[in-house]
Amino acid sequence: MLQSPLAFSGATPMLKTLSAPFRMAFRFPLVQFALVIFLILLLQAANDKSAFGRIFDGLDRLVDDTIELIGSIFTVKSFTKSWLTFGLMIAYVYLACWLILSLCGIGARKLVDLAGRHNLFWSRNAIARQRGIDAYRAWLPLETIRPAHISQREWEEEFAWPADNRPPYPPLGQRVLRAVLSYAAAVAIILILLQVFTPFPVISWLASLVTR
Repeated sequence: MLQSPLAFSGATPMLKTLSAPFRMAFRFPLVQFALVIFLILLLQAANDKSAFGRIFDGLDRLVDDTIELIGSIFTVKSFTKSWLTFGLMIAYVYLACWLILSLCGIGARKLVDLAGRHNLFWSRNAIARQRGIDAYRAWLPLETIRPAHISQREWEEEFAWPADNRPPYPPLGQRVLRAVLSYAAAVAIILILLQVFTPFPVISWLASLVTR
């Protein structure tokens, strides 16, 4: 039996309230670390011919190839290799989980947008109300610094919602390029500092790797 709009709008905040402790727990780094370790152990214990077993076999080969690549730069002995295996295994699984959850989140938001646009199960009002609350909370810090002689409409058109409906931030390509250049500059500075002020000639290692 389909729920009424009133029941749906009341159930949405209730579900968010009930799931808040679980969402807070999953954001805790130690809980994420424990889940990643559990997932690695689960993949390792699976049958080699099963899907989980094939995933672990591919992950194992990826870690071995990465360690071999690192070993071509500097000497990797048993102690270092064990720590690299442990760290790379966790890093790759964590990255894979992050990518999967990010894609699931994008898909869920698209489904919610579709439901709100077509008012599926009378969900438009509930979705709009919740997003309106989120938008107001995000807008409120901007409003608190608005000078008294500037109207709210002018203030919003200048910094939040331009009159031509264009977003008040650069295009995606420009933002990506700016982020790439910023990260590249930061990495270059770190490499130079390591090369000059530490006993680790990282730039020389990279040059040797490129030469090979």
